[in-house]
Amino acid sequence: MSNSDYDPACLPDLLPLYYRRLFPFSQYYRWLSYGGVSKNYFQNREFSFTLKDDIYVRYQSFTTQNELEKEMQKMVPYKIDIGAVYSHRPSQHNAVKSGTFQALEKELVFDIDMTDYDDVRRCCSAADICSKCWTLMTIAIRILDRALREDFGFHHLLWVYSGRRGVHCWVCDEAARKLSVAARSAVAEYLSLVKGGEETVRKVVLSDPIHPFISHSLSVVERYFRQYAIVDQDILGSRISVPIDLKELNTFDPFEVPTISLICEELERPRPDEAEEDDMKDKENEQEAGERRRIRDYKRTSLAKYVKVFDRFLEAMARSRKGEMLKKSDLRIK
Repeated sequence: MSNSDYDPACLPDLLPLYYRRLFPFSQYYRWLSYGGVSKNYFQNREFSFTLKDDIYVRYQSFTTQNELEKEMQKMVPYKIDIGAVYSHRPSQHNAVKSGTFQALEKELVFDIDMTDYDDVRRCCSAADICSKCWTLMTIAIRILDRALREDFGFHHLLWVYSGRRGVHCWVCDEAARKLSVAARSAVAEYLSLVKGGEETVRKVVLSDPIHPFISHSLSVVERYFRQYAIVDQDILGSRISVPIDLKELNTFDPFEVPTISLICEELERPRPDEAEEDDMKDKENEQEAGERRRIRDYKRTSLAKYVKVFDRFLEAMARSRKGEMLKKSDLRIK
């Protein structure tokens, strides 16, 4: 087996290196703090970690990016779950009065799993995924992205490949984060036509007038159907979870997404300009040096282009926030 192949048994050795030198903490913090939208916003966010041997740890919360970094580097989670923003710090939930610890905000998140298509795909099943059935995921992304943007007016959608058999869509608009449980259910219901499993025996007869959402969805399916029919099969293994650039969705290849083994291998390859960069690092304070080193490190790996996608998403959100602030300022002046 080559060093770039994924081997779960190697995670205890690779994850500490990944969190110390490659994980994009700066972008992660910038995303989940939303420009400091309100006091205590980031520190009231819940994180849950799945550790080695499936140990699940809830109610983790952090005041700063540095605090988040240190804890993740110490705990070395195998999986990170991002929870809601609460009325109080999740780490202190046992210390507040009963009934006052309430979830206030959470991104609207859609999880599309390839197993949802087991009723219709014939190339793979269960956790397996290949280039052929990935076309089904492309179709789902196109349909949902159009509906969320055009039918609901959302703008800030972060599409993320899970690294295995699915994608997640994080709708990060302020309006989406503040939706009630009932409103979230209504959005999900709007985006559902016929569910899988027992309900697949139902037949849907489409006649005019067809709802615009269904009409747009059919046009997307027709566009990709031939591609789905002719793509060859090649089973995919586990990869790093990365953002997807929808401008390049048609050429996005989950087989090109790096494994943690590959990026750690790339990191260890020597570079001729390292000595000069190390001299520069010595002239900085520890925190600045650490951040510069991490940026330098991930740029040496296949992770770089995906972090760039994440940066563009964050920059678009920042521009939108600035525009909203200017609008509010103009209204106050008038």
